[in-house]
Amino acid sequence: MATRKPCIGVLTGGGDCPGLNAVIRAVVKSATRLGYDCVGFLRGYEGLVDPVSYMPLDRQNTSEILLRGGTILGSTNKGRFTALVGHGERVRIDPDLLAQAGDTLRRLRVSGLICVGGDGSLAIAQQLFEHGLPVVGVPKTIDNDLGATAFTFGFDSAVATATDALDRLHTTAASHERVMVLEVMGRHAGWIALHAGIAGGGDVILVPEIPWTFEAVCAHVTAREAEGRRSTLIVVAEGAALPDGGLVHEATADAQRQVKLGGIGQRVAAELGARLDREVRAVVLGHLQRGGTPTPFDRLLATQFGAHAVGLVHDGRFGEMVRYRPPHIEGVPIATAIHELSVVDPASSAVRAARALGVSFGDGVAATETAARGSAARG
Repeated sequence: MATRKPCIGVLTGGGDCPGLNAVIRAVVKSATRLGYDCVGFLRGYEGLVDPVSYMPLDRQNTSEILLRGGTILGSTNKGRFTALVGHGERVRIDPDLLAQAGDTLRRLRVSGLICVGGDGSLAIAQQLFEHGLPVVGVPKTIDNDLGATAFTFGFDSAVATATDALDRLHTTAASHERVMVLEVMGRHAGWIALHAGIAGGGDVILVPEIPWTFEAVCAHVTAREAEGRRSTLIVVAEGAALPDGGLVHEATADAQRQVKLGGIGQRVAAELGARLDREVRAVVLGHLQRGGTPTPFDRLLATQFGAHAVGLVHDGRFGEMVRYRPPHIEGVPIATAIHELSVVDPASSAVRAARALGVSFGDGVAATETAARGSAARG
């Protein structure tokens, strides 16, 4: 009777993003070289429980997925496994679900489960680990807001999409002498807005980390017009609070789901239009930032994450997540990773560079003031 090979499982949780398939492919290629079989659980963590849904993974059915966006395993952020609700409050998962997941892994003889996801999905992975299951994490979020890793895959692709949108909006804004507002993703952190705003030549960047006012934004637009520049591009992160501190989000009666942000772009456009007495248009990129082919950087990072995650399983280092600490990929406890939020530092070199170029962050701080602060900090 032939001896059954050890098995490594993999699932993708939360929202989709470019690079997920690259992780899956890397897991399969690395695992098979070490003598493992592979199985992929469908629809995220839901695939672990009744009705259990999974598919065998091998080099043949994963050979052409490196360039594909999304995930061949499917995903969900609406299922029975919920570790974050409301504005990010953490809750405990039903113990019966954890027990069912454990039964599934034992029945399929899965010796290690690689969970790919953001802070919510990794919070679920941590609870599975605390329940005694052999779990390894892979960080995924286009927001780039996990502090334990320098970058998460999907972020670079999202920035590329937002930058392309700004490139296209430049021509329309200039042709019609119009103020254009581009709303991008970024629940807790303004990384996409900051990077795309700089790379795409934005004139105003509004992020959650820097308080701003409509008066300061209007003053910047007016000053540009006085210099003969009749068009202005504004980039705003969905999580940027209004000057009164409120977040713009959709109303929901479902207490078991995180608040869905969105609408800040329209609010900014409407308010500026009224104050400036001119036409202001808003564009919301939404899910376009999460779709499509991953950039070469994201393919590389996702591939390294997948390969090193298999290494953690092989070494029995469960309860850890792979992370990128340039120039190395290494492991860190998931429990630590999910509590480290990465946000934009208002005194960072990227912010200072943007201000030096004349970009406003809506706070009325001039580039000369920022340069002085930076020099003082370095001194």
